[in-house]
Amino acid sequence: METSRATGTAGAQAGPLAGKVALVAGATRGAGRAMAVELGRAGAVVYASGRTTREHRSEVGRSETIEETAELVTAAGGTGIAVPTDHLDPAQVDALVERIDREQGRLDVLVNDVWGGDHLIEFGTKFWETDLDKGLRMLRLSMETHAITSHRALPLLIRRPGGLVLEITDGTEESNRTYRENLLFDLAKYGPIRMAFGLAHELKEYGGTALALTPGYLRSEAMLEHYGVTEETWRDAVAEVPHFAIAESPVFIGRAAAAVAADPDKARWNGRSVSSGELARVYGFTDADGSRPDCWRYFEDVVFGGKEANVEDYR
Repeated sequence: METSRATGTAGAQAGPLAGKVALVAGATRGAGRAMAVELGRAGAVVYASGRTTREHRSEVGRSETIEETAELVTAAGGTGIAVPTDHLDPAQVDALVERIDREQGRLDVLVNDVWGGDHLIEFGTKFWETDLDKGLRMLRLSMETHAITSHRALPLLIRRPGGLVLEITDGTEESNRTYRENLLFDLAKYGPIRMAFGLAHELKEYGGTALALTPGYLRSEAMLEHYGVTEETWRDAVAEVPHFAIAESPVFIGRAAAAVAADPDKARWNGRSVSSGELARVYGFTDADGSRPDCWRYFEDVVFGGKEANVEDYR
């Protein structure tokens, strides 16, 4: 398997995660990239895995690469290591975990962020009328990848107490009680929540913690491109899409992941489903612009609840 290591000064910045090792599975772009960078900023060695490299693009077809992510990790003060990995292939995941064990001898944080199924969703289509191959592919990308990665990586993570597993999904357990308008997408996004719940029970005796974590309305590279805006001009899209006013940058969930990873009392979250906005209220971090958006509370009150409110009251 071809591998690529980011250049830079390893361990250049001491931080609350200095000496810790993280694997961010699905670190190519968006939330995964931001979590990798913020874990690195806190001092961790971060292995960034995914399918899109400078030599090969995945079926998603975007230009962001895991090498870029690793370089951003190192620039932030951590050590970024890019490892091309298809997380549907157990042999490739075995090789990734064996490399981490060989080079570091430990794994402290596993972030299961593999997805890449947005192009497969058929919203508003009855289940029996959907393209079954697309739907099953979506389930494989969202759940089978997470199961394979956890199955192979957890024996390394449980060698030391205090290990953390973050199952990344879209929406909290509460918000996902609302039907997602596509049956298999609904299952794909609820599955990691249940996976975190189950892993929490199995890791507890080893001093480990597992939880499901979701961003809010994420200003990912793809979402910004979809609305024809940039991170600097994103508010221009609000006139057309009013609820985009509650959107958050990927930095926000990155800081959420780093805050939980550095928390000596992280076990309080074991088995829980939490959002970046909820964790911000507890840990006190903000988004890149200094705001503290609470997307899912906004959606509960305003979008689904019909409450008359100013979006700034939720930022």
